[in-house]
Amino acid sequence: MKLIKNIQSIAKEVLLKEATAVHNLIERIDDEFEKCVQLILNSGGRVVVSGIGKSAIVGQKIVATLNSTGTPALFMHAGDAIHGDLGMIQDNDVVIVISRSGDTPEIKVLVPLLKRIGVNIIAMLSNKDSYLGRNARFVLHAHAPNEADPLNLAPTTSTTVTMALGDALAICLLEARGFTHQDFAKYHPGGSLGKRLYLKVCDIYPNNALPVVSESATLHEIIMEITSKRLGATSVIKDSGKMAGIITDGDLRRMLNQHAGDTLLQLQASDIMTPCPISVGPEEYAVNALEIMQSRSITQVVVVEDDRVLGFVHLHDLLREGLV
Repeated sequence: MKLIKNIQSIAKEVLLKEATAVHNLIERIDDEFEKCVQLILNSGGRVVVSGIGKSAIVGQKIVATLNSTGTPALFMHAGDAIHGDLGMIQDNDVVIVISRSGDTPEIKVLVPLLKRIGVNIIAMLSNKDSYLGRNARFVLHAHAPNEADPLNLAPTTSTTVTMALGDALAICLLEARGFTHQDFAKYHPGGSLGKRLYLKVCDIYPNNALPVVSESATLHEIIMEITSKRLGATSVIKDSGKMAGIITDGDLRRMLNQHAGDTLLQLQASDIMTPCPISVGPEEYAVNALEIMQSRSITQVVVVEDDRVLGFVHLHDLLREGLV
């Protein structure tokens, strides 16, 4: 096996070539690109992405990105299209055909069939002066003069450029559709990403005990309530039932440092509590509650609605949900 001594320099050169090619795409974003976005928006149909080889793999990634950002899309392999998969195409669909050269045999077979169906074709390619480039309605110029490998053969720079251009297209469509966080959550319900977008405080606090004492509660009652409910804190409520404050483990430790002897027995919850504590509403997103805890260096936050204590959300709850 050949010993490579300049691995780091080779890797840096590859990344520089690909980064440069992606950067050069900026000057190729023109009226043609804008027309492609408008065509897809106004079509009323889906985006069908097709390709072969590495272009097919890139096409599947673009389809996944489009679907997850509000643009219905599906993938049709160029080789399978002539064996029945053309049946998936509907009259108002827009077809994006990906090919670096634009002259592969499968593409030359596919394009006339698409034109016979009557759908709009967008070419995503490097060589505009190719069969595909000449026969598409619009061209997204994914220009890649050279691949990153020394033989200029392995699809590297060209696939990177094509994926980047696909991302640009998807995000433009996202913006044009007014795609929101709520829409994104609808399509990404799984995993920690989904939970960050849809999990709310009201989904968490009912699973916890509700520690609560009155303003006149004794030190013994406070300690027993905090200990039994195991949240490291207790809420303090007024006679009216509205929240007066909160007492945490930290409040108790600070109080013990300030008082001694008989004075401890005379203390009530109102003497120890932190009035007007940091709180969240039940409809607040859990990730926002996490941000509050992290910014304030606290481990729990009280849930309040109309000045009444509903419960607590603890940092451990958010850890279990995978938000941390």
